[in-house]
Amino acid sequence: MSNLEGVYWDLDGTIANTELEAHLPAFNYAFKDFNLNWNWDISTYIDLLKINGGKNRIIYYSKLINKFLMPQEIKKIHERKQYHYVNLVKNNDLISLKTGVHRLTNELHKKEVRQFIVTSSSRKQAILIINQLFKEFNPFEFIISSDDVEFHKPNPLPYLKAMKLSGIRSNKSVVFEDSSSGLRSSLAANLPTIYIPSNIPGYIDKDIDLYCFIDSLGNEDCNSNVIKGPKLDSQYVDSDYLEKYLLTV
Repeated sequence: MSNLEGVYWDLDGTIANTELEAHLPAFNYAFKDFNLNWNWDISTYIDLLKINGGKNRIIYYSKLINKFLMPQEIKKIHERKQYHYVNLVKNNDLISLKTGVHRLTNELHKKEVRQFIVTSSSRKQAILIINQLFKEFNPFEFIISSDDVEFHKPNPLPYLKAMKLSGIRSNKSVVFEDSSSGLRSSLAANLPTIYIPSNIPGYIDKDIDLYCFIDSLGNEDCNSNVIKGPKLDSQYVDSDYLEKYLLTV
């Protein structure tokens, strides 16, 4: 009997690189719309990614520069940011599935391994990305978004809710994550987790005990490299590797 019954996927940075391609310009367009003299550069935005949630980033930054904003102003700025994000995703050919995602989601689907999305993005944004990037078929059974939980990553609640909905035992599933906050969330929920970095320069907090770190899911023309974890028996991450990984944790 298979050890692997389910895979939980983070979205931004794990399934597709979207932060620098859509989220960052959407924030800056929104700031311009409200005549704020703000323009986050890449370095500033990467630092702000330590704060989970778009509204929270706006609040944090406003306090950082001593610019007082009313809650209603923050809400409107964020809504405008979401408007620009939607347009960017629909019209930006830079946003595509990361290497190996299409191959692996298809393989898992054919093998009847259930798949789910657990993201800090809003439900609207998550559905938009999924519809844009999985036009042939949607392999995901459900989405846990920021709209569905009171506490977001790094809190374990998003993954605990996903586990409850799926009914799959933790030792029968694998998580793919790309950030410290995501890793803290999944590991606190006692889920076996594989770290695959996004295209954003960053680091994993030193106190996080990584069990498996792979540079990419890989494809026939792009080998995966295991930084930490079980050795690959093929040139890329497949369902057999996920089964093997579950036997080691």
